[in-house]
Amino acid sequence: MQKLAVGGIVAFALVLAGIGLYLSFEHVASFAHKELRFGSLEKGQLFAVGVDVGIMVMIAVDLLMAWLKRPITWIRYPVWLLTSATVVLNAASAAPKDRAWTLVDYVAAFAHGVVPILFIMIVEVGRDAIDRIVRPDREGRDAIPLIRWVLAPVATPRIYRRMRLWGVASYPEMVRREQDLLAYEQWLKRKYKGDLSKATDDERLPMKMAPYGYTVSEALAMPDQQEAEAEEREEEAERRRLEATTRKELAEKRAEAERLEADGQLESVRARVDSEKGLARAHATAQISAAEKAAELEQQALDTAVVAEARAREAEAEHTEARERRAAAAADLEKAGLERQAAEQRKAAAEADAVAAAEAGAIETERIAQARKATAAADLDTAKLERAAAQKRKEAAEDDRIATAEAQAIETQAIAEARKATAETDRAAAEIEAAAAETRRAAAESARLEAEEQRQAEVVLADAARAREEAAEADRAAAETRRAAAEIERAAAEAEFAAKLKPRERAVRKVARMILTAGGDADQLPLADIQRELEVTSPGTASEYRKEAAGLLASGYRP
Repeated sequence: MQKLAVGGIVAFALVLAGIGLYLSFEHVASFAHKELRFGSLEKGQLFAVGVDVGIMVMIAVDLLMAWLKRPITWIRYPVWLLTSATVVLNAASAAPKDRAWTLVDYVAAFAHGVVPILFIMIVEVGRDAIDRIVRPDREGRDAIPLIRWVLAPVATPRIYRRMRLWGVASYPEMVRREQDLLAYEQWLKRKYKGDLSKATDDERLPMKMAPYGYTVSEALAMPDQQEAEAEEREEEAERRRLEATTRKELAEKRAEAERLEADGQLESVRARVDSEKGLARAHATAQISAAEKAAELEQQALDTAVVAEARAREAEAEHTEARERRAAAAADLEKAGLERQAAEQRKAAAEADAVAAAEAGAIETERIAQARKATAAADLDTAKLERAAAQKRKEAAEDDRIATAEAQAIETQAIAEARKATAETDRAAAEIEAAAAETRRAAAESARLEAEEQRQAEVVLADAARAREEAAEADRAAAETRRAAAEIERAAAEAEFAAKLKPRERAVRKVARMILTAGGDADQLPLADIQRELEVTSPGTASEYRKEAAGLLASGYRP
């Protein structure tokens, strides 16, 4: 049945639209041709068709978008504008010519515009129905009863304006707001005996803020709410400032820790570089020592060659001495031969003497003289030969002495050079050992320094970590203190709001809480802090607040 009803409504709406288009088309086309100076009736008809088709297209788009849950609000206003133009053109087509308007003329003009108005109303109803179907959770908007428009033509437009401007969908709610405003205004007049000028600005807020959609309670709560928001902003600013200070301190501590760590790393690198330099120097020293050792070995080899050469010379000298000895032996042998010859000659002389003795004694003296002369000659030759042999022996002995001295000198020089080379080798080995010991000592010192620097870096890192933990603990304690203070302040603000205290009373209680935070002694709370918290410029006013707060605390006030 609902579908049938919807189908019937749509069919009748289309019939109404067709009737409206038919009547509007003929009247508008004729009026456009005759009165609006379109060149021909066909152009007037095209004008009427364009207006009607434009209206239908925009209506169809409006209904389609409402059906798709994407309504276009502004598209209704061009439809209303074009429909109004059609109504005006239809009414103008029925206007009398060359005579005054009569009642029938007005009725005729109204009759020409009835059908388009009915069609637009049906379209609006259909659009709202579709919107309600596809968006069942859409907040409805109450309409102001027609009787109110009739009975209160001045106040009702003001109520309508407030409902539309400030989104008040409920008409009873708007009525209740108006009643509360009137009741508050009457109470205020009774309080000040009809003179509202004596009321404070805060008390006149409901009348001032009513045109802007505020209720009486909302307007009266505005000062407290604004003060609470201002306090929240101040607390937020203070919190941000403290957080910025904390972040700055943490950044400084981190930078200090990083600097110390970088210094430790630098010292470690320096120690490592020094150790590497020491090792390099030791390596170079070892290489130099090896080169010196190689040179020493070459020198020893050269010395060995010299010794070998000296020994060869010594062997040559011994060989020469042997030759000389052989020569001396030959000389001795030759001397023995000469002596043997001399003995033979003496024997021959003796034989000659015996022969001479046997011969004639006449020639004995001549023969003896000749024999003696021959003996003397033989003795002289023997002496010469002995002298030559002695000279040769002397020369051989001198040659042996010289050869022995030369051999001893060569051997002594070789031994001295060998000993010197051995001493040089020992010295070089001692120097290499000392350099190696120095290198080992430098490496051990570098390792010790590196270990010391590592330990210092660990101590610095531990101090930095401990400083960070202390800073974090301080931040947590400060945050806990701020949270507790904020909780106390919030509870106090809620209690003050519930008690509906005046701004001065709330300010005095806030100063009392500041005194408690400062230790409970009012004189310990600086007036500058009170001026900053309460935003007052006069120290006298701040002193009055502190005095009243001290009295309040003395009377037993505790937040």
